[in-house]
Amino acid sequence: MVKTLNMLLVGYSAEDAQRICRTLKEGDLYFNSECINTIDAFSKALVECSWDVILSDAMTDLGAEQVLFHLAMHHLTIPVIVVSSQGSDESAVHFMKAGAQDFILMACMVRLIPAIQRSLKQMEALHHICEAQLALQKSEARFRAIASNLPGLVFQFLLNRDGSKSFPYVSEGSVMLLGILPTALIEQPDLFTDLILPEDRVTYDELMQTSAKHFSTWNWEGRIQVKGDPDIKWVSLRATPRRPLNDAVLWDGVVMNISRNKLAEIEIARSHAQLAELSSYLQKIKEHERAKIAREIHDDIGGTLTAIKCELLPFMDTKPRKPDFYQQKAASIEKLVDYVIDSTRRISMDLRPGILDFGIVAAIEWQARKFSKRTEIPCQFYCDSEDIPLDADLATAIFRIFQEILTNIYKHAGASNVRVKLFEADGWIFLEATDNGCGIREADMNKPGSFGIRGMRERCHQLGGDLRVSGIPEKETCVIIKIPVNGKEQYAL
Repeated sequence: MVKTLNMLLVGYSAEDAQRICRTLKEGDLYFNSECINTIDAFSKALVECSWDVILSDAMTDLGAEQVLFHLAMHHLTIPVIVVSSQGSDESAVHFMKAGAQDFILMACMVRLIPAIQRSLKQMEALHHICEAQLALQKSEARFRAIASNLPGLVFQFLLNRDGSKSFPYVSEGSVMLLGILPTALIEQPDLFTDLILPEDRVTYDELMQTSAKHFSTWNWEGRIQVKGDPDIKWVSLRATPRRPLNDAVLWDGVVMNISRNKLAEIEIARSHAQLAELSSYLQKIKEHERAKIAREIHDDIGGTLTAIKCELLPFMDTKPRKPDFYQQKAASIEKLVDYVIDSTRRISMDLRPGILDFGIVAAIEWQARKFSKRTEIPCQFYCDSEDIPLDADLATAIFRIFQEILTNIYKHAGASNVRVKLFEADGWIFLEATDNGCGIREADMNKPGSFGIRGMRERCHQLGGDLRVSGIPEKETCVIIKIPVNGKEQYAL
């Protein structure tokens, strides 16, 4: 379907306007036209209609120069062809520089239709270019909006054939992640590598070269030290390479802050290693306790029973003896039996103190008195309740933790006084032990071989509770355990 053009004729006499229209019709050009001769009419026409082309005379009061100026002032892109009865090469150049598409003399009207067609094609091409530019601007704005809201740094990195490097693009995330403005990083690309710790820089360069050589994804994790920030950050770089020109390699990628995940990963690995060490240590302790119990049964009970048997042998023969002999043997056997009973009670007490049958309060108080008597270190015990009802297993666990606390105080604290508090609050049981010794340090709690603290903490965690250890150097150490009264099931709820 042939398009009908809207054509505006400006500054022409009726005769010249008819001549122009006749020429266009003879060239089979379909159009609607309007002829105006005043600036007001021109302004009104621009508002009321969308014009495909404007033909303007150069020699009238409302001439081509005014038309071009008016269009420029209002940012209108309508092709203007100057068609005039008079003119020179200089005037043609003048109007073309001012924005006219062409300059045609009335004597050469044969050029008018080709000039109109060419102008329309140029305008269509310009329209497509403008649309493409607008779409590009929208796309770039959309990309920048997305990039600025990503929790990291979006970048383009260029590696040239001569080894030089640059950042063609860096998102605003560089400020938050690196403490560097995008413009600064673009101007000085080495600012990024300067942040990488020396021990991680080798893998950074190696993986970049491998990616460039094989066109594989560039994946790198490493540590950076931002200027003015005491903390070290773990970052993850992931970028895809492409070859834009020559032998250069261009990566499009992101750098993310993975410090939290990485530190958690390191902590998990450290915890697994500590648990493995603790498990091995507990296994050794278990075997040691078994050997100790076996030795006590063999040496104490077994040896004593053998002695009893020897004392009974004279009763098995028929040799006549005086009554005093049998009385002495009976007294000796009685002493041996008492010794077996004491040994059995002591071994049983080591396996599970019978005092626990009287409740956790009595057991803790008894252990505190026993500690004071054995070590000559005063140990004050405070508890507002006569008893705190607990499951037998939970009571045993708390008692064993308390024993370990006292053992650590005796071995490491150098204390001269110990204060112990036991109380229940809001469904939790608390045991607090404070000594006035050397004061534990953070390094002491994390050093290899600190199995006592690890074991207590792990036992508390298994019961759904927690253990906290704090110290003031040369003043005190405080250990607080917090465990749900009803055990781990309550904690899970």
